[in-house]
Amino acid sequence: MSTQPSTNGMVPQRLAQTRERMSREGIHALLVPSADPHLSEYLPGYWQGRQWLSGFHGSVGTLIVTRDFAGVWADSRYWEQATKELKGSGIELVKLQPGQPGPLEWLAEQTPEGGVVAVDGAVMAVASARTLGSKLEERGARLRTDIDVLDDVWKDRPSLPDQPIYPHLPPQATVSRGEKLAKLRETLKARGADWHFIATLDDIAWLFNLRGGDVSFNPVFVSFALISQQQATLFVALSKVNAQLRATLEQDGVTLRDYSEVAAALAAIPNGASLQIDPARVTAGLLDNVGSGVKRVEGLNPTTLAKSQKSLADAEHIRQAMEQDGAALCEFFAWLETALGRERVTELTIDEHLTAARTRRPGYVSLSFNTIAAFNANGAMPHYHATEEEHAVIEGDGLLLIDSGGQYLGGTTDITRMVPVGTPTAEQKRDCTRVLKGVIALSRAQFPKGILSPLLDAIARAPIWAESVDYGHGTGHGVGYFLNVHEGPQVIAYQAAAAPQTAMQPGMITSIEPGTYRPGRWGVRIENLVLNREAGSSEFGEFLKFETLTLCPIDTRCLEPSLLTQDEREWFNGYHAEVRARLSPLLEGAALEWLHTRTAAI
Repeated sequence: MSTQPSTNGMVPQRLAQTRERMSREGIHALLVPSADPHLSEYLPGYWQGRQWLSGFHGSVGTLIVTRDFAGVWADSRYWEQATKELKGSGIELVKLQPGQPGPLEWLAEQTPEGGVVAVDGAVMAVASARTLGSKLEERGARLRTDIDVLDDVWKDRPSLPDQPIYPHLPPQATVSRGEKLAKLRETLKARGADWHFIATLDDIAWLFNLRGGDVSFNPVFVSFALISQQQATLFVALSKVNAQLRATLEQDGVTLRDYSEVAAALAAIPNGASLQIDPARVTAGLLDNVGSGVKRVEGLNPTTLAKSQKSLADAEHIRQAMEQDGAALCEFFAWLETALGRERVTELTIDEHLTAARTRRPGYVSLSFNTIAAFNANGAMPHYHATEEEHAVIEGDGLLLIDSGGQYLGGTTDITRMVPVGTPTAEQKRDCTRVLKGVIALSRAQFPKGILSPLLDAIARAPIWAESVDYGHGTGHGVGYFLNVHEGPQVIAYQAAAAPQTAMQPGMITSIEPGTYRPGRWGVRIENLVLNREAGSSEFGEFLKFETLTLCPIDTRCLEPSLLTQDEREWFNGYHAEVRARLSPLLEGAALEWLHTRTAAI
């Protein structure tokens, strides 16, 4: 959890200034989502408006400000953090819960007839704007998307990021940008689209085999792309692209234009042409530039599905990245086991040592998200983040949860492991074992090719539900290939819509991470990444199974082995045997000794 008391103290003043602007503009309610024009998960500072105005630093949340109310809607991952950070700010925490109105529903219910709700259309998805706009119209109110209310109030707003763009090269880039563009054009032709507009940064980075550093943890760059059968235009700050890369892109038929010119380019699409867009992945403000005579072809970005299906060559690079990441983790855990009880270890120390271990590995580029090192009660907050102001010392008895990941040229990693500190209690061991049973159940599953991914969620939850226990987050998210650690279209979460685009296909990488959280006491989560692989066919169709990619021991000292069935023990021992075989050649000394000790059969 990040606490920023100095920022929090400024919130009432900022709210007052915002309300003054709203009053001048005749705005009844202001909606501030956690979003940018690319609908990114991690936002550059320029678009951190919700954080700036509310003082709540969670990565997800929606702020609504009216003349006499202000509230942040957040899910259960952020309730404890939001309660602390919003205290004294004049902003309420509104807990997102099943059956309770979300921010859009609340606005539709609360906005009076004739009222105006404002949102910066540049950062609101078309689909969301349509939903809210239609709900408001039913009440005789309206949605205004042509104003950025904060722009007039936020005097020290950060500038746009300006990190250089660089190519993702062979051998890790296994398909050329020319081949990717050709395949995309085939798909567009089949859909009857003359043009395609892409705003999502990971889609653009994947399509053009480019990477950057504009967004924390995700190797992407602020950009837009507009593609037709004849041309491909990339809109970026031109200073980010050196002469050599620019020449290479031009040879591949890619034209560069300044980031600010995208509105004019959209407006120039001729009447009668058809434009492919994904209404969930492009904002209303951008599409307002497209002429009314342009036909819109709506559907999932073709690149979103294409990049989710890693090739056999991609998978081999990912396995190598997992081996390097696993070796780094072994070195770290060997150090941690020696250090506990002998030197002062804090949640911050863990982040420093773990990052240092990864940095020593070949192909490492950066973290894939902020390391979560959470001891005992802090582990009950799924998105906890230790800060200089507030963190725990690792001492006494209990459970330490470590959720971390790295970006490598050949893949993206995300892993959670539990560490026993002192002597865990019997209840803590039961929680860890129950969560492991959920991991094993889903890891061993075989399922029809094309099954909608949310439907798999219950497999992991069944051993946990059996004990009348549950957890508030999804079980799994897609993972990119040296790209975003959270990637669609698949997601394993019963709360998610089982839409056609969530169908499980070969080559997709997904996390399996069930958990148990006991507020004020401890939290448990165990996470591996898995790869969808062909499992053969029968008279009932084609089937898929999971290959576990993550390579790191699961500490048996946190477990109660008597709770595992024979089948579960066999899976567990088989997994540890593979971890030992694949990581041993990369390790020596204390790390190798630790690996062999922690992969002993149970």
